[in-house]
Amino acid sequence: MKNRTFATIDGNEAVAQVVYRINEVIAIYPITPSSPMAEWADAWASEGKRNIWGTVPSVVQMQSEGGVVGAVHGALQTGSLTTTFTASQGLLLMIPNMYKIAGELTPTVFHIAARSLAAQALSIFGDHSDVMAARSTGFAMLCAASVQEAQDFALIATRATLESRIPFLHFFDGFRTSHEINKIELLAEDDLRKFIPDELVLAHRSRALTPDKPVLRGTTQNPDVYFQARETVNPYYLACADITQKVMDEFAAMTGRQYQLFEYHGDPAAKRVIVLMGSGSEAVHEIVDYLNTCGEQVGVLKVRLYRPFYAKCFVAALPATTCTIAVLDRIKEPGASGEPLYLDVVAAIHEEWGDKRAGEKLELDSPLPKVVGGRYGLSSKEFTPAMIKAVFDNLAASEQKKNHFTVGINDDVNSHCIAHGINMSTAMHNQKAAVDSGQWLLYRFNPDRIKHGENPLQLDSRTPKLPLEQYMYLENRFKMLTKSNQEAAQQLLKEAQADVKTRWQMYQYLAARNYEIEQ
Repeated sequence: MKNRTFATIDGNEAVAQVVYRINEVIAIYPITPSSPMAEWADAWASEGKRNIWGTVPSVVQMQSEGGVVGAVHGALQTGSLTTTFTASQGLLLMIPNMYKIAGELTPTVFHIAARSLAAQALSIFGDHSDVMAARSTGFAMLCAASVQEAQDFALIATRATLESRIPFLHFFDGFRTSHEINKIELLAEDDLRKFIPDELVLAHRSRALTPDKPVLRGTTQNPDVYFQARETVNPYYLACADITQKVMDEFAAMTGRQYQLFEYHGDPAAKRVIVLMGSGSEAVHEIVDYLNTCGEQVGVLKVRLYRPFYAKCFVAALPATTCTIAVLDRIKEPGASGEPLYLDVVAAIHEEWGDKRAGEKLELDSPLPKVVGGRYGLSSKEFTPAMIKAVFDNLAASEQKKNHFTVGINDDVNSHCIAHGINMSTAMHNQKAAVDSGQWLLYRFNPDRIKHGENPLQLDSRTPKLPLEQYMYLENRFKMLTKSNQEAAQQLLKEAQADVKTRWQMYQYLAARNYEIEQ
């Protein structure tokens, strides 16, 4: 394999570098957090930077995302390789044309920095609310979990759309991936040329609207034929998943980076599995490794191709030993019986697990895996190791496993949340102990008070009244130290108590000083 070039860049730039070089028309309208992709494309076009065919892509900014998708649709009908970037409400404005683009089997890729939709309030941060609103348009949906994947999937999606004729939404988490700066292996110009065969481009060109070869499109159909015509796309969608996997395999042969439509990681005999997609799967990957070294049998199934959802491939990727599954969605769909990925997984298990039993010679009367669903990470809410551990603990619960839960917030309205890390109900008690023991000193500092001859430091804490030891034993790290090295723990406690006393005396002294206005 030839020498590779590495760079430290963010997800938006990684995607833009690929997309700019393999398209001819790029329609743009800025919307956070996808705007940098459009900005890069616009800057490169103004500098005269050329794509892999030696031409400068036409980058045009429209009046809104509605205008953008109209321009994209029109350019596609001329046979141009065309793309755009968007997020959130911008994607919603494109949905009417997306139905047309998909219905006409027109290859294109929309690159989405997935973001919250404005509901009770606007939020510019990331979740999957926008892309899930477009899941019925007929676009395939390919999800990247990291900066490296975002770059690679920009190319894979373009090749797959040209080969399958199914338009793609390539999405990755807004801010969590779009603005994450990471070191990645860049795709070279030769990689792009090799991976986008001329015959696929020419096939797209041959379907262009031209007076030299008239065709009829955009008709009105009545009940006598509409239903039948709608079903004619089925063979294309049935072939899309296999085509995408084939493209991923060819990409692996070229770069050494192998991707799967559904990628399992963890104990081959795992009993508990988390299913999710996007940047959160990277965090779960790490915790799975840690928990398995501690003797647990857990795993994570990363969803990459979400639409079309290939149920048979999904079930095949799960260990035969799977007993319980937690499906985590980064979206809330009010009024539904479950969030989108959860419903797809439930359907897949019920429809395909029987074939898995037969194929892997499982006990015919073995029960289906229990599937529960949860919501996490809305508007880029933190998704920490403690939360992931709590989800696995919920799967291990001997009593009723909590379903349709939230993790990462304290839901004191409906009690749908599962506790994680430090017990949420004791958090305030622990904070009070930190203040009462002198570990946390509460004070205010206002330099403007000096102008009035007043001390800028106001000490709000009272004299420590709680032995520091009582606070220290509330901390898991200290409790672990007492078990592993009692002598070191006692020495640390002694030094910490002395430090609390010294710090209290210093702050008392500083708060008691008199200040006079300088003449």
